[in-house]
Amino acid sequence: MAIQKVLLFLFLHIHLHVLNILAQLPDLRYSLCVVNGDNYTENSAYQKNLDSLLSNLSSKIDSYGFYYASIGENTDKVSGIVLCRGDVELQQCRSCVNNVARKLVQSCPNQKAALGGYDECSLQYSNNQSIIETKSFSSTYYFWNPANASKPEEFNQKLKTLLDDLRNRAADGGPYRKYSSGNVTGPDDQTIYALVQCTPDLSPQDCINCLTEAYGNMPNCPCLGKRGGRNIGPRCNFRYESSQFFDVPFESPPPAGNDNKVRLVIIVIVPTITVVILTVCIIVVIMKKRKRKLVDRFQGTLRDDISDVESLQYDFSTIRAATDNFSNAKKLGQGGFGPVYKGMLPNGQEVAVKRLSTDSGQGDLEFKNEVLLVARLQHRNLVRLLGFCLDGTERLLVYEFVPNASLDQFLFDQVKRSQLDWEKRFKIIGGTARGIVYLHEDSRLRIIHRDLKASNVLLDAEMYPKIADFGMARLFTLDETQGNTNRIYAMQGQFSVKSDVYSFGVLVLEIISGRRNICSRKGDTVEDLLSNAWSNWREETISNLIDPVLKGSSGPNGDIMRCIHIALLCVQENVANRPTMGAVLLMLSSHSLSLPVPVPHNDVNQQTYNSRMSESSKVTESKSICSSGNEVSITELYPR
Repeated sequence: MAIQKVLLFLFLHIHLHVLNILAQLPDLRYSLCVVNGDNYTENSAYQKNLDSLLSNLSSKIDSYGFYYASIGENTDKVSGIVLCRGDVELQQCRSCVNNVARKLVQSCPNQKAALGGYDECSLQYSNNQSIIETKSFSSTYYFWNPANASKPEEFNQKLKTLLDDLRNRAADGGPYRKYSSGNVTGPDDQTIYALVQCTPDLSPQDCINCLTEAYGNMPNCPCLGKRGGRNIGPRCNFRYESSQFFDVPFESPPPAGNDNKVRLVIIVIVPTITVVILTVCIIVVIMKKRKRKLVDRFQGTLRDDISDVESLQYDFSTIRAATDNFSNAKKLGQGGFGPVYKGMLPNGQEVAVKRLSTDSGQGDLEFKNEVLLVARLQHRNLVRLLGFCLDGTERLLVYEFVPNASLDQFLFDQVKRSQLDWEKRFKIIGGTARGIVYLHEDSRLRIIHRDLKASNVLLDAEMYPKIADFGMARLFTLDETQGNTNRIYAMQGQFSVKSDVYSFGVLVLEIISGRRNICSRKGDTVEDLLSNAWSNWREETISNLIDPVLKGSSGPNGDIMRCIHIALLCVQENVANRPTMGAVLLMLSSHSLSLPVPVPHNDVNQQTYNSRMSESSKVTESKSICSSGNEVSITELYPR
């Protein structure tokens, strides 16, 4: 009994000591807990991997204040990335990261993804490995000084010139540190101080691209026109203030005397000439060897690709037997590309088989190569392409089977709709956004879906969404001016990632309202869902859009109204005003971000934007105000 009391006393003493240490740590300068319904449980494998990762981060940071790593496998895999400000000493950097790691877990308990930091360092961890693979400014965190700048237009112009110069200097910072700081005199002799930074592993061009994208977010930042502000992303960041907040970098003194200059010239030129002569001689010798290696490497890659394609190809007899010779009893539905059947492979795996209704217009080898590209796209919120079958004119695609069919069969059914409470609907909205972000930003190819709608969002056994029919433009040739495609956009070739943003906004409004985006008549007025949404927005009666099924649910009304707000930002007529899907996902994940005010359709002419897009939008509005679908229809892939 005495031993037990001693052990209990020691446990309580150590526990209180740890809590006291955490309480003494300063509050994080900023933090963001990614709330997406994806939490870990106490003592789970994910928590152990997270603890292991965070405990080793500070010791693994190199002398340039940067480190990233992943621990674990599959759903228990956790990835983390840290970056210290370029002028911070190593010991201070490690201490900062260690404090952030402790404080962030305390601020975001049981959540698999979080971002936080102090002025000297930042830390981000997630169950999504893309945070260490992305090279773009995919997510952001804003800070700003509430004081307004004098002469904002002149201030912003001076700031832009300074940031552009620092961006180029940081990108040329070499392979170890991409950081630059400086100042410029602004209006009324006010000094503007700024710094920019990229993670050291980015190439110079990737660093420029990341900072350019970060600068492009300035119009959405409340810091615009303020005396100070900062944008923080996982791969780059920048900050500016009216007072100095960084250490001035050490610069070597200029050489003294002409003799030293002559000596320096001799030291540099003689070895350089020697190296050039040796290099020319060596190049002649190694050219043939290098050429041979390149040929061997190409042939090896070709053999690997052929092997991958063959592993994806099914025999027609196997698919025919799996679907009972494509019997109507196995038919799941009829899509724009052909009928879909449920099948059972010999190993017992359930699959969905899409039987393309007409020839794709491609040769067999081209079709196989495109299938290989699409099959390599894998994400939790995408329906996985397992393989294909070619037999004469028959072209079949084999997908994983998703048991709960498509979202529209629940959402627009008066009985089944009651199964979709707000928690499930928000999970569907968030999962769909993550899938589109992967297609736009994180996959090997930049993919525009072009047909994002409720019937192309499938639901698995746990009601998680999976996007279907991405990549179909590479496998099937259709007339892009038919179906749900916005005809003006298709004919003028103006599809972009913002087309998917528009379609996502329409989908969110359908999920919240339980109504299709089709025309309805009220007296002499003909109105579709979007027109009705804008009307309620202007009249401040936006709650009229909410599905009556949700009004009696436990879903927070503020969350629903925020999602409607985000959806209206996505369907703004001015393409430039629509956010990217990465920004949309951040808006959905963080309630701390303030949302800009969407511009209703009848106010769009007050905006100044590209004249060609403006004219196209006007023609589109006049000709297809009551079109039955979202804005777009076919998927297209672009190499990154």
